[in-house]
Amino acid sequence: MFPLHDDNPTSTVAFCTIILILSCVSVFLWQISLGPQAEHYMYALGAIPAVIIGGKSLAPETALIPPWISAVTSMFLHGGWMHLIGNMLYLWIFGNNVEDAMGHRKFVIFYLICGIGAMLAHAYSDINSEIPMIGASGAISGVLGAYLLLYPRARVLVAIPFGFIIHTTRLPAGWVLGFWFILQIVNSLLLSQQGGGGVAWGAHIGGFLLGMLLVPLFKKRNVKLFAPARRSY
Repeated sequence: MFPLHDDNPTSTVAFCTIILILSCVSVFLWQISLGPQAEHYMYALGAIPAVIIGGKSLAPETALIPPWISAVTSMFLHGGWMHLIGNMLYLWIFGNNVEDAMGHRKFVIFYLICGIGAMLAHAYSDINSEIPMIGASGAISGVLGAYLLLYPRARVLVAIPFGFIIHTTRLPAGWVLGFWFILQIVNSLLLSQQGGGGVAWGAHIGGFLLGMLLVPLFKKRNVKLFAPARRSY
C-alpha cells in the first residue's frame, strides 16, 4: 500500500517542507556527482553508532565534522533514487499539514528533533555498528506520528498492487499510518536477525513514537488533536 495524496488542504504554504525536499534532492545530486568518492562522504557525514555513542573514531581523512553534527547531516543523505523518492513522497504528502498545524519555525525544530531521536533509537539498538545511517526517514517518521494524532480521519489516496494490477482507493489516514507503523514493527522483529536488509527499522519506530509524543507541545494552541479532516472538493 503506497500513499499518493491526502485530501486535507492547508491554510498556509508549506515553505519549510518544500525547502527540506529541495535540500535532500540537491544533496543527493551532489552525492551522484562525487562518483566513487560518494561512499567516503557517506561515512564522513552519515551517523555511525559506534562513533557517536560507541567511543570509536573515524580515520583522520574521514573525520570531516564532529560526530554529533552527523546526526543532522545524515538526514539529508540518501542511498539511491528509490530511497530518496520514497522519503520525499511521504514528506510531501504528510509534512505540509503538520507544518500548517505547527507553524514554520516549530515544524523545522520538530523535524530535526525527531530525526536526531530516531537516529539515537537506531544507534542504541547496536552501539557497535560501524555502518552509517543515512536518510530522512527517521525525521519523516516523526512527521507521520504527528499526522496520525492530528488528522487520523483525513482521507488518503493509496495505491494497492494486486500482481500487475494497481488498485487505488481512499482510506482514513489512521488506517494508512497505523498499517505503516505495524509494518515497521513486524519488519524489525522478523528481519533484524537477518541484518534488517539495510533499513534502520528502529529509527522508523523511534521517530514515529517521538513524533506522537511531541506533537501536543509543538502544535498551535488553536489546533486540536484528532481533528476532523478539512476536505477539498
